[in-house]
Amino acid sequence: MSQFNIEISQTSNSNIVKFISNSFLTRSTSYEFKNIDDSKASPLAQQLFYLPFVKTVYISQNFVAIEKYNIVEWQDVQEEVADSILEYLNSGKPVIIEVDAPKKVPVSIYAESTPNPSVMKFVANKPLATGTFEFKNIDDTVHSPLAKALFNFPFVKEVFISANYVSVMKYNVTEWQEISMEIREFIRKFIEDGKPVLNDEILNATNTSKATTDNADHSEKTLKVHSDIEKEIISILDEYVKPAVASDGGHILFDSFNEDTKTVKVILQGACSGCPSSTITLKNGIETMLKEMLHGQINSVEAING
Repeated sequence: MSQFNIEISQTSNSNIVKFISNSFLTRSTSYEFKNIDDSKASPLAQQLFYLPFVKTVYISQNFVAIEKYNIVEWQDVQEEVADSILEYLNSGKPVIIEVDAPKKVPVSIYAESTPNPSVMKFVANKPLATGTFEFKNIDDTVHSPLAKALFNFPFVKEVFISANYVSVMKYNVTEWQEISMEIREFIRKFIEDGKPVLNDEILNATNTSKATTDNADHSEKTLKVHSDIEKEIISILDEYVKPAVASDGGHILFDSFNEDTKTVKVILQGACSGCPSSTITLKNGIETMLKEMLHGQINSVEAING
C-alpha cells in the first residue's frame, strides 16, 4: 500500500483550498458533492462533511478541493483537514465507490492545427492531466503509458500532454493529412479503453524525469526567492500569455531574469517548441507586452526550447 502525502494549495477563490495528493485518487471522472446525502459514492467526502464548515467537496485526479462556509478561516483549519484526508487515504479505504459496474465513457477527440506546422493538437472531451508534461523521446515516457504508446509510431518526434489535450510533434517524413485520423482514433480508443494517460509515479518525478509540470516548475523555483520584478513577470505570463499559448497546444514557463541586461528568459514547450512563428510571437507579443506593462524594466525576451 502506497504512502500518501498531501500538499495544501491555495486557489483564486479564498473559500476554496486544494489538498493535492502524490497519487491519483480518480482517473477518469471528476466529482462534486454538495452535501452528505449527495456524497454516497465517496466515503471520504462523507467524512469531510462532518466538519461543520465544509460546504462543497470536489474530487478530481490527484486532489480534493473543499469550499468552506464563512464561519472559519482556512489558516485556522487547513492543517487539520489535510491531516484528516491523509489519515483516510493511508488507511486504504476507497475514495470513490462504484455503485454500478463501470461503463465505458464515450470519448471524442478532435484534431486542431497549431501555429507550428510540425505539431497537431488532439483535444478530448474530458480532462487528461493536471499540470503540463513534455516528452522529448520514448526514454522520458516511463510514467506515461499514452506518451509511450504514441512513440511507437515512427513519425512521432515529441509528445506534450496538458489539461484536455495531447500535442504531437512529427518528423517531416509524412504530412498531417496522412496520419492525423490515425493518431486521433488511437488516442480516442486508448482513453476510452480506460488505459492510464499518466502513472502515479509521474507526480513525484520532478527530479528524475524530463516530464515537466507546473507544480514541478513552482517547486523548483521556490528554492530561489523571486524578486519583485520576477514576481510581476511570472504574474503577467500566467494571466495573459499562458492561456493563449495553451490554446495553440503549447506552454510557457518563466526561466530567469537578468537585472543587468534586463533580459527575460522563458522556456517554450509543446507546439511552441521549435515553432517557426514562435520568434514573432515572442518579440511582437510577449516582449511588447512585458515592455508596456513593466515600463523601462524589460529590454528583451529570449526563448529556451523545452
